[in-house]
Amino acid sequence: MRYDLVIFDNDGVLVDSEPISNRLLAGYLTELGHPTSYEESLRDYMGAAMHRVHDLVEERTGQRLPEDFDDVFHARVFAAFERELKPVGGTVDVLERLAADGVPYCVASSGSHERIRVGHRTTGLDRWFDEGRVFSSQDVGRGKPAPDLFLYAAERMGVVPERCVVVEDSPLGVRAAVAAGMDVYGFTAMTPAERLVGATQLFGEMRELPDLLA
Repeated sequence: MRYDLVIFDNDGVLVDSEPISNRLLAGYLTELGHPTSYEESLRDYMGAAMHRVHDLVEERTGQRLPEDFDDVFHARVFAAFERELKPVGGTVDVLERLAADGVPYCVASSGSHERIRVGHRTTGLDRWFDEGRVFSSQDVGRGKPAPDLFLYAAERMGVVPERCVVVEDSPLGVRAAVAAGMDVYGFTAMTPAERLVGATQLFGEMRELPDLLA
């Protein structure tokens, strides 16, 4: 095994949540008077913590989003997750193989702990991720593209950054991993390869990952 720790992003890598959440985010922002298409939401917010949504809207319009924006948005997302969310194809096979080979792994997500847990319970991935393997941007001061979250996850898992590999599908996440001094494998299932600039390796199907890591 080339690495001592595999750090997974969550949304779009473990759970197929990006289409759901970005559809709802675009709709809610439009509803509030900030017209946003699904494609624009993916471009601007995919892989980001919620503070980026607030910051970009205020920067572009001079207006602040409502105080209850996050609560309303997450309620809509969680309800949709219960109806629609599935694991990314091949994810369970990858986790089974890592566990069988004794390879340490964890998840480090821009999403809140609640969002991660709801997604994992809904898809059955919770059996693979106990509390000690789950890290959120809530745990650090700055979300991606800052390296803080990945560095925090590595520290908590007891592995130096240069022995870690991050699995990411967003430009912000790739930038964060590079800034952390980690290799990063860019997952191109939803994101065009040319947007994942700086990735150590690119791959398009989750079933490819174990052999790439070997």
